[in-house]
Amino acid sequence: MEAARKSETGTTVYIETEKESLLSKWQSYLYVAPAILTFLIFFLFPIGYLFYLSFTSWNLISPDKEFVGLDNYRELFSSKEFHEVLINTLIYTFATVALSLVISLAFALLLNRKGMLPAFIQGAIFSPHVISLVSISLLWLWMMDPQYGLLNAALELIGLPKLQWLASTDTALLSLIVVGVWKVVGYNTLIFIAGLQSIPQEVYEAAALDDAGPWSVLTRITIPLLSPTIFFLLVISTISSFQVFDTVSIMTQGGPANSTNMLVFYIYQYGFDFFKIGYASAAAIILLVFVGLLTIFHFRLLARRVHYR
Repeated sequence: MEAARKSETGTTVYIETEKESLLSKWQSYLYVAPAILTFLIFFLFPIGYLFYLSFTSWNLISPDKEFVGLDNYRELFSSKEFHEVLINTLIYTFATVALSLVISLAFALLLNRKGMLPAFIQGAIFSPHVISLVSISLLWLWMMDPQYGLLNAALELIGLPKLQWLASTDTALLSLIVVGVWKVVGYNTLIFIAGLQSIPQEVYEAAALDDAGPWSVLTRITIPLLSPTIFFLLVISTISSFQVFDTVSIMTQGGPANSTNMLVFYIYQYGFDFFKIGYASAAAIILLVFVGLLTIFHFRLLARRVHYR
């Protein structure tokens, strides 16, 4: 209980005892304990165990794990296949993030207005985001069929030659990039529209009074004031692109000739197809470190250019 005493003015003052202060302190720890336990069990422990497995040789079936030190990492960095996979992942990530941000910003600038038609188009553009990647991959797999696909039918209709979309090393990775961009454009567009609507109209009115042209308004007002939104989508899209798996697994299986193999699918292959858990764990650690360093790079280099109002 709280100790009570009379003040000089006659009012009653309650003083918290040392026992109650200690209890209040432990209560705060109890409130955050579920979140801390969840973080430790489902995030920190798996990463630690993955790091341990990367130094072992294990086939997932035998209970015995052989400690091999840095052998998995040496094999990984000397593998030509891994180098190709890493390059494929970087190309896919850079192209998907860059194209999706540019296209989404263009759509947002066009659709940032009231009316039935803009609202309908916003819903149509956003719809791929709520569809599972498995369904999207199956849809595009049919559209890119070399014989009966809709895309080749459209090319033939305008007099262009058919393409081996997923069967050629020249176009397979580009095809996955198209699917990836189509998937995320709707989400990015709505986020950009929300960012545009948060910009005060007084800024644009002042620019109009100064006879600022559309390009000056875009580059000196809209994009700087949208920089927090752009930065958020850049980081989220980069992390998401590095984790691409479904489209590779369903549409190409990493082929042809390893031209569409990505890091996550590569890890899955060696872990659950070839049963080289230690090697796959080492590749997963490389992915974790790479994404972490890239995220830190974004924050250290680009965050200072973000203009928070």
